[in-house]
Amino acid sequence: NPSPTPGGFRASPHPEHHTMNGYLNESNFLMVEEGFTTRDLLENLLGELCQESEQQAFFVADLGDIVKKHLRFLKALPRVKPYFPVKCNSSEGVIRLLAELGAGFACANKAEISRVQGIGVPADRIFYSSPCKQVAHIRYAATHGVRLMAFDNEVELSKVARSHPRASLAFGTTLKSCRHLLETAKEQAVEVVGISFHLGSRGLEPQALAQAVAAAQLVFDMGTELGHHMHLLDIGGGFPGTEDSRAPLEEIAAGINSALDLYFPEGSGVDIIARPGRYYVTSAFTLAVSITALEEIPMEQPGSDEEECGSKKSLVYHLSDGIYGAFSCLLFDSPCPRPRLHKDRIADGLELPLLHVGDWLLFGNMGAYTMPTSSLLTAGPKPQVTYAMSRMAW
Repeated sequence: NPSPTPGGFRASPHPEHHTMNGYLNESNFLMVEEGFTTRDLLENLLGELCQESEQQAFFVADLGDIVKKHLRFLKALPRVKPYFPVKCNSSEGVIRLLAELGAGFACANKAEISRVQGIGVPADRIFYSSPCKQVAHIRYAATHGVRLMAFDNEVELSKVARSHPRASLAFGTTLKSCRHLLETAKEQAVEVVGISFHLGSRGLEPQALAQAVAAAQLVFDMGTELGHHMHLLDIGGGFPGTEDSRAPLEEIAAGINSALDLYFPEGSGVDIIARPGRYYVTSAFTLAVSITALEEIPMEQPGSDEEECGSKKSLVYHLSDGIYGAFSCLLFDSPCPRPRLHKDRIADGLELPLLHVGDWLLFGNMGAYTMPTSSLLTAGPKPQVTYAMSRMAW
């Protein structure tokens, strides 16, 4: 029998008995029993860490949460195949799980393609989705069998024509430059297979989406007329990562499904893909960060004299991770995460209690854009990720 480890999760010594497609197995995560939460796991890990002097920030990721999100996506959008944007979260557990679930991957560069192929994902499940590419990266995609890529102008088109003539291109651009680009692609003997658009979260409003899908249908007809085999529609991303957003996934999906049924009905031979990033990973990750220092600084009160103002102090806490690490999500226009204090229940509307060096703050919803892949950003060691999944989700 697998031996229980402290705190209700079991490590299995025979992961190979449980592999499915072989991307993810029980050696990649801690199996937890139903009712055992990420919060419990954090408590255990923090209990162990309190004995150590080195208090690095770390993540706990609930892979079961991603499984639920995936099943919910497939149910809400049965005609749409998800391609996960690797730049949103390139951690190994996430990539392995999504590969296991049959998702595709949208990669922005050579490093992301090699990350995904490194765990065995075949080239036909990879979309090189960045419209601006370095020639060396296009060549890398060509030699590694990645054919599907996006472009949005003539310069990019000719780079692909020279470096990867067997590519299948999906393009996103304004309606008026479409014909010219389709004609140029034909002249350069490059195969255009469809349309890729990313409208952002505003674009998932029914009106904007219906207009974009209607425009895509016109471009499909234009492409077919010029001899391109048009069969791919990429509706992009912008799906909500948390429940407190404007509209739940199901409401957004209703708008998408009706636009697709109207302009690209079932049986029209068109494959539809989307690029949900935040949607999959935001709520699965919790970050634990310790307080490394604190300082009191005088608060400036508008319209008060200096003496009175000198008595008002504000506390500044320094954390063991920051904006060049896990909080780089703030550079990607994410809402500012709110902490909760480990071991202390903070009632709504009350300010934080006085904290001390060595206390831990927990930040939920930290799965998206929190693991910068660029070495420009990462000053120190990356936070470790502990992955867990309930037996039921597995």
